[in-house]
Amino acid sequence: VTTRLRRGRQRYTGARRQLVELLLGLERPHSIAELLDADPEMSQSSLYRNLAVLEQADVVRRLSGTDDVARFELAEDVTGDHHHHLVCRVCGTIEDIEVEPAVEAAMHTAVDHALEERGFTTDLHRLELLGTCASCA
Repeated sequence: VTTRLRRGRQRYTGARRQLVELLLGLERPHSIAELLDADPEMSQSSLYRNLAVLEQADVVRRLSGTDDVARFELAEDVTGDHHHHLVCRVCGTIEDIEVEPAVEAAMHTAVDHALEERGFTTDLHRLELLGTCASCA
């Protein structure tokens, strides 16, 4: 995180460290309102500002649910945790899921084939499954 922030001529301040640690402890992407609920001592203006800086430094990733509310998580190359998402079309909640290694390998093979045919390169892939969460069902 420090290295990425320095590249953007930013510092790893106490408030940014607090936000990174908060995101690290969460099991799914959270909206700004949920982040404020999770840490009531964090100011809303500081949270917006620090999320923007961390997102620009590729530390935080912004996800959009079907409800147009942005949710945030640490970038997977920061955490080393490769995962995909379940997105509820009703409430917009986004849940993390991991797929079995065999499924992940099959996806890589299919994606690599499609990329090779088109001469396209990627840095990562995402899989989002849209449907209805248990709470909304």
